Amino acid sequence: MTDHVDVLIIGAGLSGIGAAAHLTRELPRTSYVVLEAREVSGGTWDLFRYPGVRSDSDMFTMGYRFRPWRHEEALGSGERILEYLRDTAREYDVERRIRYSHRVIRVSWDSDTSLWTVEADHHGEAVTYTAGLVWSCRGYYDYERGHEPEFAGAEEFAGEIVHPQHWPDDLDWTGRDVVVIGSGATAVTLVPAMAEDAAHVTMLQRSPSYILSLPRRDPFAVRARRWLPAGLAHRVVRWKSILVTAVFYRLSRRRPETVRRMVRKQNVALLPEGYDVETHFTPRYDPWDQRMCFVPNADLFTSLRSGDAEVVTSTIERFDADGVVLTGGRHLHADVIVTATGLTLSPFGGIELEVDGEKVDPASLMTYRALMLGGVPNFVFTIGYTNASWTLKVGLVCEYLVRLLEHMGRHGYAVVEPRLPEGGMATRPLLDFGAGYVRRALDRLPKQGPRVPWVTSTAYGDDVRLLRRGPVADRHLVFTARAPRAPVAAEAAAGR
Repeated sequence: MTDHVDVLIIGAGLSGIGAAAHLTRELPRTSYVVLEAREVSGGTWDLFRYPGVRSDSDMFTMGYRFRPWRHEEALGSGERILEYLRDTAREYDVERRIRYSHRVIRVSWDSDTSLWTVEADHHGEAVTYTAGLVWSCRGYYDYERGHEPEFAGAEEFAGEIVHPQHWPDDLDWTGRDVVVIGSGATAVTLVPAMAEDAAHVTMLQRSPSYILSLPRRDPFAVRARRWLPAGLAHRVVRWKSILVTAVFYRLSRRRPETVRRMVRKQNVALLPEGYDVETHFTPRYDPWDQRMCFVPNADLFTSLRSGDAEVVTSTIERFDADGVVLTGGRHLHADVIVTATGLTLSPFGGIELEVDGEKVDPASLMTYRALMLGGVPNFVFTIGYTNASWTLKVGLVCEYLVRLLEHMGRHGYAVVEPRLPEGGMATRPLLDFGAGYVRRALDRLPKQGPRVPWVTSTAYGDDVRLLRRGPVADRHLVFTARAPRAPVAAEAAAGR
């Protein structure tokens, strides 16, 4: 038996729950189902269980526009973020429309019926849905494996080697020496969290990242909530966070030396006197060429000042039974090695994409408004910002899609397809971002073009004009009238 829905959402994480909540709130007559490969919701925020896991963006913008973040902490803990997501799913009647342990294998478009056929695996059993529109909300990285470089001698190490993406529940680092390999957001979170109980923690980095301390509690947000009505306080605090982030990013790109000096000045003030800031906290790249690392209340610097942790900048020659041998001969003793070496991207989760019986490689396609693929009908994907809160872009994609579906309903359209101009156009990578996990996957990602609407915007203000306020239809979208009546939506799939 095949169930039919108007919209089929892939993924029940931050993006998928947000997408579903928008449909519930704004298009209540639209039937939808959410297929989630894992046994629980939450996506990233359930998957990652390493010590201290938290957001690296402020929660006033990482939270949804329609549902305020009510905790005082600006950089939210993983536990509270997960609670927030699941509360949102319950409040907006999303939870009962999620089908867990449904791993989507293939999505196939049929122009004769104007429908997608979605094939999923549910505990080894094949399950099929049809849908008018497929909305991929599973993010862009591989949930099964992180990026784990091969280290010579790893098999000789007598202790435990752990990747943060697969943190063992029974790992005990109390009173033990820990080496954390990496310098990104995960590493700077792990080091102070583990240093509380470990004998000593070493953050071993090949090269430094920009690290800036922020208050755990945003003083502006605290005052706004005290003096303003809740709804107004949420809007004011959210816009303040949006503007501060945008100004800081723009300053970083236009005057990188100014931001370099600002970050360095703070680092010097927070580190022990005479600390080698040049070696350990001065990156070779400009600010925001890669994502900036933010730490709450200088916790990383506090661990370094106390001597509970240290930063070592070097390269690895090999592992041995007792730890890590560095280039040049220095040895770092370790009982536990944490390889915070990054993510592996998996565009669209490795799902096979077919249009009228022909396999389609997303890497060969151009993205329209960074949310649809040129030449692929009724298919939407959601990828957040790399230079601001992920959810800011997610929310705008949701708002645009709601307007698009309303437009199609008013005019009796069944199909919308982005079409490239005659003669095509120049292409460039989808994400203009220097992080290693992005560079390693550029050949597997779709492309962007040189101009709107084929360019990927990284500016929230530009996207507000394009996605929230701009026209829904343009000359690059081709709409087709309604096809013959689709199967009646099954109650179980529609969640009615």
